[in-house]
Amino acid sequence: MIKIFVYGTLKPGEENYQIYCAGKVVNTTRAVAQGKLFALPMGYPAMTPGDSAVYGYLLSFENQDVLMALDELEDYHPDRDASENLYNRKQIETQDLQGNLLGYAWVYIMTEELAIQLQGIHQPNGWWSGFNKHK
Repeated sequence: MIKIFVYGTLKPGEENYQIYCAGKVVNTTRAVAQGKLFALPMGYPAMTPGDSAVYGYLLSFENQDVLMALDELEDYHPDRDASENLYNRKQIETQDLQGNLLGYAWVYIMTEELAIQLQGIHQPNGWWSGFNKHK
């Protein structure tokens, strides 16, 4: 089982969920992870290392092929130097909204330096929605 923590366009109801996840997800759980969340002007967010709560979903997949498609979407190439990737994929600990451990999951994470360079705006509440840009 492949578990991926999503906090942006891959969340249920957001624009990339239908393309990359619908019909492939076997379990969806509201989840929280430690980090720092930025809204980028391009219309998607970036999670960076940090000690704040970032809210999203833990998606479980049976087929590992989903990682290759998501790596492409997130401009992550494992054979490239980390500094050349837009996001890097790493495993982090996740919890449910009551604080119970859900185990480790993959997440696509950006350096805080890059998020700031891209003019990201810190989201102190830890939640991002693509619907905000339409308001």
